[in-house]
Amino acid sequence: MARARGGRGGRSRRHGVGVERPVTERVVPSSVPGTPDPLPRAMYHPPGANSDGVELACQPRDLPDRVASGGPLWVDIDSTVRSQHALLEKVFHLHPLAIEDTLNPSSRVKLEEYPGFVYVVIRAVSLATDTEDPYDLSSTDLHCFLGPSWLVTVHAGAVAPVEQVWAMLQRTPELLARGPERTLHAILDTTIDAYFPILDQVDEFIDGLEERVFVRFDEHALRDVFHVKRLVLTLRRYLQPSREVLNVLTNRPSPLVAPEVQVYFRDIYDHVLRINDALDTYRDLLSSTMDSYLTQVSNRLGAATKRLSVVATLSLPFVTVSGMWGMNFVHMPLASWPHGFWLLLGVQVALAAVLLFVLRRRAIV
Repeated sequence: MARARGGRGGRSRRHGVGVERPVTERVVPSSVPGTPDPLPRAMYHPPGANSDGVELACQPRDLPDRVASGGPLWVDIDSTVRSQHALLEKVFHLHPLAIEDTLNPSSRVKLEEYPGFVYVVIRAVSLATDTEDPYDLSSTDLHCFLGPSWLVTVHAGAVAPVEQVWAMLQRTPELLARGPERTLHAILDTTIDAYFPILDQVDEFIDGLEERVFVRFDEHALRDVFHVKRLVLTLRRYLQPSREVLNVLTNRPSPLVAPEVQVYFRDIYDHVLRINDALDTYRDLLSSTMDSYLTQVSNRLGAATKRLSVVATLSLPFVTVSGMWGMNFVHMPLASWPHGFWLLLGVQVALAAVLLFVLRRRAIV
């Protein structure tokens, strides 16, 4: 069955079959003893400089001066490295509650405004490719801090949207000169667009399930219907809070996001609405497919019961007549007649034929 697909087109923590696993421990930054910590990635555009003046490798000791200069700055921090994570407090002086949230691997998607910066948590998702389960979903939290002239992204391990935007800015560094809010837009846009390939894959899953249910009725299809439905519901749970985050960035006045930049966030908000509508459609299709499967099971059970009832009805004359002439009486009609057996057999067959005729006339058989 053809349907319109999403059209546009990452992972650190796995969730089997689209279900988020409970997290009982907080991720604590650590480093390997005896080896120097890797440096955070930083990209800085000096005020008034052209694209050739962009610094693609700022040292941590230079970050306070870069922040004070007022030029656009993007710092990407790995929260599993203690020295990198310490920059949030020492250089950017972020609120302790926001810093604490960056260590929580199950932070909810949200937007919070603090004095001097905006804190955004977004969920990056992708289908797992290193497991045998085709419905395995991977997700990770991406923490973004937007200041007057800087953007700080915090995450545990590599995150595909950040890697894509970083590679894009390396090719076209002049994009950083447009402001840190435009860099934030590029990261959020890439993160939300990663849902579209997943929607295409879900659409293929549903097409295959519909063929298995309606064309060849695979008795094992119900399990996969449940798996895909749970995958869709998990995607919807991840996406739903993003709708409110983008709504705030699009419509609420903020000194950190200029009105002309809010128009770009409106485009991401439109993508979120499209994805949400597609997930609602898939959920309804899966519910209909499940109902159709259960209906076919019921119909097949009814047909089998009907066939067994017909067999029981046709065997009734044989059971009745044979039971009567099988009683242990001395004097039985036709008991001494040499053709009595064939006569009774013919009577039983005739009664069965009459019952079959009646059932066919009433369209029961």
